[in-house]
Amino acid sequence: MVDNASKVLQYKETVKKQAEDLINNGFPRKIVELNDLLATPLFSTKNLEEVHQDLKVPVPSPIISNNHDSCETETKKRKLDEVTSGTPVLVLPTGIVPCNSHIRQMIKIVKPYIWHLVEDANLLKMWISFLIPKIEDGNNFGVSIQEDMLAEIRTVESEAAAFFDQISRYFITRGKIVTKVTKYPHVEDFRVTVEELDEKEYVSLKLVMCEIRNHYSTLHDIIMKNLEKIKKPRTSNVDNLY
Repeated sequence: MVDNASKVLQYKETVKKQAEDLINNGFPRKIVELNDLLATPLFSTKNLEEVHQDLKVPVPSPIISNNHDSCETETKKRKLDEVTSGTPVLVLPTGIVPCNSHIRQMIKIVKPYIWHLVEDANLLKMWISFLIPKIEDGNNFGVSIQEDMLAEIRTVESEAAAFFDQISRYFITRGKIVTKVTKYPHVEDFRVTVEELDEKEYVSLKLVMCEIRNHYSTLHDIIMKNLEKIKKPRTSNVDNLY
């Protein structure tokens, strides 16, 4: 039991040291890194048409029949669902319909930053929680600042986790539309829809990176401005701190 208690105390001290290093060094480094990344060609494309990618789904040649009477008779006999069943492309030249390479490259870069933000927010949350003193009457202004910071960090954490859902929804939606393209290769609207979706995802991913940078900047700014109150919420009775 004594050994476990000492391990818990050691864990708390480790969290405090890691969090303070994150605030003083990690956050500024991340902010500069994200600013540089947003200035790269991958995230600073001016013409959205540059993110388009050929689906490599061929358009079958139309079949022209001279026997109009027999064709008309056959058409009348078809059911409505058979008439609108589409023209599935059974064999693709490349074997598969490729993902958008530009968007996929962006996602490979964005996802680690999302995960790092979630981990960093969780570390700060534990750090501030360990600094909250035991409940007492009066002199709780510093404690209220700690609680406000915890609420802000929890908001950042939940928003960052939601970014993962956005990425998965993009692939699911795009896959469904590409399926329509392969089933109805003559309908150009489905092909244009894929291009529009890719453009939308490009803008969304860039905004996600901007939001991640903004979250780091905001958290760093607020914590540094209130660091003294966060670390020592009560000017007296310091011995009551955890």
